[in-house]
Amino acid sequence: MASMKLNHLNLCVPNPKQASQFFVDYFGFQRANTNGLDTIVVLFGEDGFVLALSNFDKKSVPVYPNGFHFGFIQETREQVDNLYEHLHAAGFASEAPRSLHGSWTFYFNAPGDILVEVQYVPER
Repeated sequence: MASMKLNHLNLCVPNPKQASQFFVDYFGFQRANTNGLDTIVVLFGEDGFVLALSNFDKKSVPVYPNGFHFGFIQETREQVDNLYEHLHAAGFASEAPRSLHGSWTFYFNAPGDILVEVQYVPER
């Protein structure tokens, strides 16, 4: 069987518009037209990845299990450091990048209390 590429993820967040602005500002996503819906925002990454941010019932605050996260792999260690500096200055990231599990990485909580990892993985 051929390998498949993950190309779509829906994350439940308390405020889809607020969370989407974060991913537009810091990760370069572009918003799709969702015809004025405030329960879902669909974002497109430059590589074609689709990130949907939703809260369909508008009542509950999503809670993810301990350790749940997703990540952005960067092409260089410098890109990780630069992104950390931007996120740190904006109050999102506190722990500086470090060597961990064979990569240069840091974690932070995005709006909606979603754990995100940013990493550079050297070629092996």
